[in-house]
Amino acid sequence: MSEFRSGERQIARAAGLVMAFFLVSRLTGVLRTMVISYFFGTTGNLDAYLAAFRVPDLIFQLMAGGALASAFIPTYSEYLARGDQEGGWRLASEVMNLLIVTVVASSALAAIFAVPLARYLAPGFTPAQQALTASLLRYLLVSTVIFSVSGLLMGLLNAHQHFFLPALAPVLYNVAIIIAAWLWHQQWDVRALVFGVIIGATLHFAVQLPGLRMIGFRYHHVLSLRDAAVRKVLKLMAPRAIGLAAVQIDFLVNTILASHLPHGSLAALNYAFLLMLLPQGVFAQAVGTAAFPTFAAQVARGEMDSMRRAFNTTLSNVFFLTLPATVILFLLRFPLIQVLLQHHNFDAHSTALTAYALQFFALGLCGHAAVEILARTFYALHDTATPVAISVGAMSLTVLLSLWLVRPLAHGGLALATSIGVFVEMALLFIFLSRRLRGLIRMPLAISVARNTVASVLMGLLLWAGLRLFPHISPWWSATVGLLLAGIAYFLFAYALGSSEARGWWRFARRKLPFRR
Repeated sequence: MSEFRSGERQIARAAGLVMAFFLVSRLTGVLRTMVISYFFGTTGNLDAYLAAFRVPDLIFQLMAGGALASAFIPTYSEYLARGDQEGGWRLASEVMNLLIVTVVASSALAAIFAVPLARYLAPGFTPAQQALTASLLRYLLVSTVIFSVSGLLMGLLNAHQHFFLPALAPVLYNVAIIIAAWLWHQQWDVRALVFGVIIGATLHFAVQLPGLRMIGFRYHHVLSLRDAAVRKVLKLMAPRAIGLAAVQIDFLVNTILASHLPHGSLAALNYAFLLMLLPQGVFAQAVGTAAFPTFAAQVARGEMDSMRRAFNTTLSNVFFLTLPATVILFLLRFPLIQVLLQHHNFDAHSTALTAYALQFFALGLCGHAAVEILARTFYALHDTATPVAISVGAMSLTVLLSLWLVRPLAHGGLALATSIGVFVEMALLFIFLSRRLRGLIRMPLAISVARNTVASVLMGLLLWAGLRLFPHISPWWSATVGLLLAGIAYFLFAYALGSSEARGWWRFARRKLPFRR
């Protein structure tokens, strides 16, 4: 029991810090989105900018990002568990050097073939839009190289339970894009955003360098595939890279299909997805990032019972936070978009386009949140093949649904297909993980989700009734007061229904209140 409490407290402390910075990161991300919408609205040039991101994102996700972290942290944690710090430094250096070589080579190849890539990415674009896409793509590849190394540093610091600098890095990235858009939008149009991305990527990397000194990192000039640990990282990474490639294929299909829709469809789809990611990032991604190193360390030490209990507590709290967020995002989508984005070049038509997609993306919020935790649990168990196979299957379903739903529902169909696909992925991950670790999914978790679901429905009915009673209320009041009252109502309903999460948060708040008895 003491091991469980230690692991749970470790996750809670780390999650609190990471969640705070993820909140700041998401808020600066919202501000970034607001600035972009203010200056560029839902224009064809912004569509080209978003399409140009697809290839750099694909390279990053395949060779770095989540694929590398999910393979590197468990392997590196084994060195830490047995006290072989020098061996860990050597492994990190070998992986870093190999990463730099492969990403630079891939980016150079993509830059050479940027023009035909742009044609395949957006066949529905005009020739001018395709030329702009190709030009922007070449510049964005510079940031891919920087981000790849920075992503490895994040994994290295997280493995040492250092979360502050990795959590601060995305904030600086967002700030750089905001400043670049604000200063250079008139002179450079959407190219200002590209320059902001490159500057932001540089800051993302640079801010983590002091962390390497804090953990005593020693760099080795080695580049070899003979090291068994490096081969193990690559072996674990390969299935995960395939899974992330599947996700990127889904994005590519959406880009291709949206390029045939009216101008602004791709931009609206992106705005809606970013708004959905706000609660998903603050609640689920933050908790998953904090929990993964602890799960990996518990597995390395053989503390499977502790890991099971920590998993159940982590997942139930994620559902406690994302279930009401789903309802609020769905019901308040119009006032939220009007308050956050409808300014200057982002007009009422842009709001309608974005809200139409957001209602479908909101339906998948809980699925996205659960997948963050479930997939990381598999990675902690050194099993990247199972979640990847499931991800590929879910992606295939999503692509088929996208091709089917895009005709009747336009870009809303693409959002709905994504939400259905992620729920199928969540369900399959639940089933396979339960078989892998018996006793992982327990009755208290099911009861907790049921109670919080009922509380969310009751809160939603109350919010819906309020919106019907006051149909002409200001969007600012709906988005602020409505959001606040809905949150309070949900908490009260959950507490009255006996939600252990609501009561746990209340006990925590009472301990922190300065006027408690």
